[in-house]
Amino acid sequence: SLVAAVLAHSGQLDKEHLGARVGRLSRRAEELKAREGERGGRGERRGAGGAEVCTMINMKYSEFLPSVQGAQDLVAQVEGLANNIDLLKVEIENEVQQDLTVAVAEFTELKQQLERDTLVLSVLKKLQEFDTAMEESSSALLEEQYVTAAQQLEKARSSLRSLESRRGFELKILKALGMELTVQTQNVIYHLGEEWQKLVVWKLPPSKGSSSLEAVVLSELHLHTVPPQDKDTAVPPLAAVLQALAVLGELHSKLKGFGRLLLQYILKPLISHPSLEPVPEEQPDVFILRFRSQQLALDKGSPMEVFAKIKLVFEVLHKHLLNVSLEQPGEGRKEGRVTLAELLGELIWEELSDCLIHNCLVNSIPTNSSELEQYKEVIESTEEFEEALKQLQFLKEDRTALLKYACNVNSHFANKKCQDVIMAARSLMTSEIHNTVKITPDSSTALPELPDPASGDHQKVLSPSSLVHSGTVNVGSESRLSPLTLGLPSCRISCSVQQLVELAYHTLLEATASTDLCCVQLFDCVRNIFQLFCEVVPTYHRENLQKLPQLAAIHHNNCMYISHHLLTLGHQFRRRGTGVLSSDTATFVDLVPGFRRLGCFLAQMRVQKGEILERLSSARNFSNMDDEENYCAANKAIKQVLHQLRRLGMVWQDVLPVNVYCKAMGTLLNTAMAEIVTRIAALEDISAEDADRLYSLCRIMVEEGPQVFTPLLEEDENKKYQEQVPVYVQKWMTFKELMIILQANLQEIVDQWADGKGPLAEAFSAAEVKSLIRALFKNTERRAAALAKIK
Repeated sequence: SLVAAVLAHSGQLDKEHLGARVGRLSRRAEELKAREGERGGRGERRGAGGAEVCTMINMKYSEFLPSVQGAQDLVAQVEGLANNIDLLKVEIENEVQQDLTVAVAEFTELKQQLERDTLVLSVLKKLQEFDTAMEESSSALLEEQYVTAAQQLEKARSSLRSLESRRGFELKILKALGMELTVQTQNVIYHLGEEWQKLVVWKLPPSKGSSSLEAVVLSELHLHTVPPQDKDTAVPPLAAVLQALAVLGELHSKLKGFGRLLLQYILKPLISHPSLEPVPEEQPDVFILRFRSQQLALDKGSPMEVFAKIKLVFEVLHKHLLNVSLEQPGEGRKEGRVTLAELLGELIWEELSDCLIHNCLVNSIPTNSSELEQYKEVIESTEEFEEALKQLQFLKEDRTALLKYACNVNSHFANKKCQDVIMAARSLMTSEIHNTVKITPDSSTALPELPDPASGDHQKVLSPSSLVHSGTVNVGSESRLSPLTLGLPSCRISCSVQQLVELAYHTLLEATASTDLCCVQLFDCVRNIFQLFCEVVPTYHRENLQKLPQLAAIHHNNCMYISHHLLTLGHQFRRRGTGVLSSDTATFVDLVPGFRRLGCFLAQMRVQKGEILERLSSARNFSNMDDEENYCAANKAIKQVLHQLRRLGMVWQDVLPVNVYCKAMGTLLNTAMAEIVTRIAALEDISAEDADRLYSLCRIMVEEGPQVFTPLLEEDENKKYQEQVPVYVQKWMTFKELMIILQANLQEIVDQWADGKGPLAEAFSAAEVKSLIRALFKNTERRAAALAKIK
């Protein structure tokens, strides 16, 4: 039928094509005949030449005419063939097509029925397999054949999964089958758990969870790995129980619990308590692992001793428990088998190695570079320990965390050293500031001698006395400097700061004898110490530094002391090391400005100035001194100011350097005098009695003010500084000139002015003098004359 349809289609196309071609050929023949006729007429006129042309045309026409006739015959044949094809097509559509549709429908129905039957048959087969597996599992469990029981349960579970995975075919019985499988599985797991508890028995102290030495000594592990002869009470073989647990997927949870107890009551205590020793004991049907404690033991055990104890534990466990080989299909292991030791190692090795590192190896890291050579014994012991665990199959070949940590001792030494230094520095920074020590220029820290740059000799640490010869230091062929040149003046600093600077020196000295990596870390550690000081001390002691002037002064000295050493700290060790210390960048000079800002005394000075001005504000502007109440208020304010200055002089005495002390006290006394001068100069009316009382108040300041200058403990040595008060008090002469004005007449004031060249002109301006004259004297011709001379 398909061929007939194709022929019909092809015949129709050929018929149309041939008909069109025949029509074209007929029209072409007619055109040629017409042209020949025309040419024949013209040929008669042209003569003999035209006759030859007509002959050729006739020949061509005679050759072309048979082709036209053949094409017409072919068209007739094609038309007949097309008619036959149309008849065949109609027959196919009416008869054959109907039969074909019926056959396809029957085939589809039979196929669907076959698929349903096949599905039903496979389901019934799986149900049969499930039922058979469940029966065989129950029988095996009764006979204590745990591996067979577990395997049959897995077969039943596989059949049930296959049934549940079929879409469009759901049975209500599947839920019941699933419940039956779960109950049977839990029953087998329960029996396996009981057998496991018979095989592995932990006898723990009453207070579970305690890891103290007393609790660990009471802990015991009993392994019943050898079944007794009595079959009624026989314990199933260890391998069978473990294999059944592995088949059911419960081995991981059992091993996890066993590993947790093993770490808590055996392995970690052996690491944490050096006095603890494992005591294995073998009996005919049981193996017992217990502990005993030595009376005399160090606080921290050496890694060699700890490794030996743990190795002993794993050896006896491997002999009696961990050497069992199990089937582990689908795990990607060689031949699908794995030992119990390997499974346990995967569960607990990471935690065990961390404990060994943080509680054993960390403590064995040397505290100074001279002990690094002795650490090779620890590295060798660590390597032997890991190799022993690998032979016991507890550790994989690629697990070398302990050895990597031990071999990286230089880095760990530097880290531990830096950590210890930072912790010690922070402890010093948070200690009490008021515990001080007196430093003098001749008690400075011993500094390394700096050789000639051309020489390659290393420096030697010299005492300060070796730097001084006959009271001078020779710096050239002609000039000599005092040994106190560029020295820090005498003052008191905190003991903790002195210890902090010594810690920095010792750390840098340790860096000179260390490797390049360690040297860099220690150098950075020293820089971190001083940067930490700038953050910790102002924050930790903020309240005391703001409220207690003495602590503020000590803090100022501490910062100046540190910055003094930072200027040359890096340079002193430049020729001692070959690493970072030998470069020009090994310096601490960049930290100096920060310490000088940190130790700035201006904040405390502003606080004291504020208190002085607050006390003087209660003097009622020194006006109306003839009023007894006003005079008492002014007198009280001055005495309070002097008391404050004396108190500051006492708390700063022998603390601040002498020059800083005098400048500080001079500034505060100057603040008080300047405020008094400003208040008195601003008065508009001063009576004679007011002037006398103001003079008496000013005399108190002049007489008692210098007495607050007591920078030293020895009274006799303070006199020279009390005599130099005008040097430190800027308004001293102004204050004395004010006292002269309060007691002088007009002529004496004019004489003191001396046409703007006298001492009064240096202390006051013309406007201020005129204001005082107007306040002190009545408006008379003499006052007008005196005012005229003040210009």
